[in-house]
Amino acid sequence: MTVRASHLLCGSLLLACTSTAALAQSNETPSTAAPAEADTATDIVVLGFGQSRQVQTVTQADILQLTPGSTPLKAISKLPGVNYQAADAFGAYEWSSRITLRGFNQNQLGFTLDGVPLGDMSYGNSNGLHISRAIISENMGAASVAQGAGALGTASSSNLGGTIEFNSLAPSNTFGIAASATYGSDQTFRGFVRLESGDITGGGLKGYLSYAYLKTDKWKGFGEQRQHQINAKIVQDLGDRGSITAFFNFSDRREQDYQDLSLDLINRLGYNLDNISNDFPLANRLAQIYANQNAPVGGPLPYPGVGTVFPAPYQTVDDVYFDAGGLRRDYLAGATFDSHLTDNLSLKLTGYYHNNHGQGVWYLPYTPTPGGAALSVRTTEYDIHRGGILGHVALDTGPNHLEVGGWYESNDFENARRFYGLANQATASLPTLEFKTNPLFTQFDAKFNTETLMYYVSDKLALGRLTLTGGWKGLKVTNNAIGIVGVLATGRIEAKDWFLPQAGALYRLSDQAELFANFTQNMRAFTSAAVGASPFATTQAGLDAIRNTLKPERSTTYEAGGRFRMNGFQASVVGYYVDFSNRLLSLANGTGGAGNPTTLQNVGSVRNYGIEITALYKVLPAVSLFASYSYSRAEYLDNVISNAIGSVGAIDTATKGKTVPDNPEHMLKGEAVYDDGRFMGRISANYMSKRYFTYLNDQSVPGRVLVDAAIGYTFKGEGFLNGFGIEASVTNLTDLSYVATIGSNGFGKSGDSQTLLAGAPRQFFVTLKKGL
Repeated sequence: MTVRASHLLCGSLLLACTSTAALAQSNETPSTAAPAEADTATDIVVLGFGQSRQVQTVTQADILQLTPGSTPLKAISKLPGVNYQAADAFGAYEWSSRITLRGFNQNQLGFTLDGVPLGDMSYGNSNGLHISRAIISENMGAASVAQGAGALGTASSSNLGGTIEFNSLAPSNTFGIAASATYGSDQTFRGFVRLESGDITGGGLKGYLSYAYLKTDKWKGFGEQRQHQINAKIVQDLGDRGSITAFFNFSDRREQDYQDLSLDLINRLGYNLDNISNDFPLANRLAQIYANQNAPVGGPLPYPGVGTVFPAPYQTVDDVYFDAGGLRRDYLAGATFDSHLTDNLSLKLTGYYHNNHGQGVWYLPYTPTPGGAALSVRTTEYDIHRGGILGHVALDTGPNHLEVGGWYESNDFENARRFYGLANQATASLPTLEFKTNPLFTQFDAKFNTETLMYYVSDKLALGRLTLTGGWKGLKVTNNAIGIVGVLATGRIEAKDWFLPQAGALYRLSDQAELFANFTQNMRAFTSAAVGASPFATTQAGLDAIRNTLKPERSTTYEAGGRFRMNGFQASVVGYYVDFSNRLLSLANGTGGAGNPTTLQNVGSVRNYGIEITALYKVLPAVSLFASYSYSRAEYLDNVISNAIGSVGAIDTATKGKTVPDNPEHMLKGEAVYDDGRFMGRISANYMSKRYFTYLNDQSVPGRVLVDAAIGYTFKGEGFLNGFGIEASVTNLTDLSYVATIGSNGFGKSGDSQTLLAGAPRQFFVTLKKGL
């Protein structure tokens, strides 16, 4: 870390702040022992007071201070233990978006929106969608992070290492319009409008309809990223007896990708290396040279006019590709009935449906188009039709709060890989950002059905200063695969555990201080897909060999800590220890030349432990400070043992004692905000130490400090300008060149690989807004 960057970080942490975070929200009922000052209108409570586990929340006000269109994940990235990365200023570029908690990667976490499951939010998602597509950021009410132990009722089958729960904004009681327009670097334009109906009937019927559009050129190379979104929500208040809510969300996102890099490519060609999507003839020529290099020895060259040597500065066919992109169209709808049946008995039920059609597009030189160009388009295609219901019944009897609930989901998912032909001409005959039809051939096509059933029982007992929480959940996930094209495995596999306990305790030392401790066990179900770490991404023989011995991943989490608050100052400290067992990894079965597909294998355990510290200080009504620090150690306890023919029992990868990739040991974050209702100024800094991107820890990217800033003014008083605001923001203030995302193409055993994405340079944005 440079001296200049160190000074910027230290200065930011000294003034660190937030004026926009709020009381942690979760499925736990707020403790009756919470300090009285938590109820005052001017206080800021983000540290989960009254909770028996680590839970922290940022509110809509905090999210709205980000550049419009930014993912809510950027807002929670300042919290301790949260490692968030993205290659664009908004954090919405999905191929690069990654989040980890305490050493657990994204597909080992749980995500929900208003209780509705979002799956694991991975790029090639088979059971959900990313939050940036699920809801417009201006309609986000809050985002709560449980770094280690999500609530028992969280609708997720992947939450080994924590949960992130998003909550949408409630409709306003008054008629109004909220709108904003943003313009900035790289011809970025974003517009948003929300129409609030207000109370239509005078009896509590209200709703909103909103639309958002984002279009931006890539910050390097050629191409663009764009998105259309619609959100609608309607609520009928039932007075003291609850409410009925319905929502509909639509997203059409199409983005051209940035080039995946390696350390070698960065050293040879720089951070600004990107796809050559403006030069199809060059891409075709590189593919022709590659074909010549791989022609049979002594035989004629398929393209004799171009030779066998790549033009400078390129040295291999993988140095640069023509283009790549991601296309996703989603419909998400649901309804919730939330009722207080009596003063002591309540019921909540939610039903939902999600439809997704997506293609991951890659123009590759390995498969020529017959009679056409020397390259073709390879797609990985996704179609999701899933629906479910979740809910609970809660009973309050004196100091006791008993809750029983469950979740059921049926998910039909189709996963295919297809190739599409390209004409031999000066421009690409298939546009990147249009859905492809009429393939040359289909490599594989498979249908999957996943049935998920979960129930839970929880109890909370308030005994004066001491509050005890406890319960358990049961989870059963059945995966079925049916082959359509190709030789992938078919059949059935199941993950089941009907008793996964959770227990916690909260002890209030005084009105200002409390201690808490929590114990949780969780299981991650198998995924249903034709690619990735799925039991079905193999041959029938491969699945049959592992079906009866493969175990789902499990975690046991212990955490304990304390919280303190006095005179505008708040702080929390928590320590944790996690046993992660039955780790799954896709391994080669036999030699590469044998052509055997990879198979999934349990490869041992991981130990995670660390500490998280958070401090907030409201210096003055308009000035607030925030800082967080986390230390995380995640290491493998076992070597990977080979199951390949001829080497069964031998060490395949000596991972014992190695650090889990993409787990920075140190993260230090700070923020300073001035906001008096008219003037607003904000500066933040985010430091993380080096990250490994190989299992043997022989390759890493260095630590970095990122600084963002914003300034704005809102008009107050009478007249037309009342409520209008103007805001200017800058991301990556120091214009740092750095590696943002690691593992975009997974992690290798050792050695350099194209699995890195460069972070965006300094970018400026200006926003005009009203009612936000």
